[in-house]
Amino acid sequence: MPRVSAAHLAARREQILDAAARCFVRNGFHHTSMQDVIKEAGLSVGAFYRYFSSKAELIRAIAEEKVGTIVGTLEHLLEQEPPPTMPVVMAELLAQVDRNLGEDGPVRIAVQVWGEAAYDPAFADLVGAIYGRIRDKAAVLAAKVDPAADPAALAAVMVGLVQGYIVQRVLAGRVDREVYLKGLGALMSRYGAEGAHEAR
Repeated sequence: MPRVSAAHLAARREQILDAAARCFVRNGFHHTSMQDVIKEAGLSVGAFYRYFSSKAELIRAIAEEKVGTIVGTLEHLLEQEPPPTMPVVMAELLAQVDRNLGEDGPVRIAVQVWGEAAYDPAFADLVGAIYGRIRDKAAVLAAKVDPAADPAALAAVMVGLVQGYIVQRVLAGRVDREVYLKGLGALMSRYGAEGAHEAR
């Protein structure tokens, strides 16, 4: 039997993940069966189960792939000299969200995973690990962008702003990225750190 190349295996795995993403976005996580994904991928049962044995594995693989994209964006920003400003950082992160927000986009799956994490410990661990990695990388970037600020605090807010943008884009109707960024800039310029301390 001819040996299957690594490139072929990687392409087949990506084919399955793309099919799963389409199914999850179209029907929801709970209403998608493994048979649905197999049919969408156009594979035999045996070929499919060579790669994944459960929906949870598929979700984890999709999440890991996309967290790599976000971390890669942060690493790209880290390499820039001079360091980018915070508005540039946020603009690039939100642009990355929009690039993954099509009808079959994995950003839509992220919202489903968040819902699952509210009561499923396995999903809670997955989400916690993913956003822990993103926050850690964001903190490194924040320290470079603004050495005088608390990097952990900045990273937490950066992640929260991106999540808020995702929720508005997916669940609360379309929000324009430029409008969101304009509002963020106005919020920071008018109600900066002093306002935050006064609210305590």
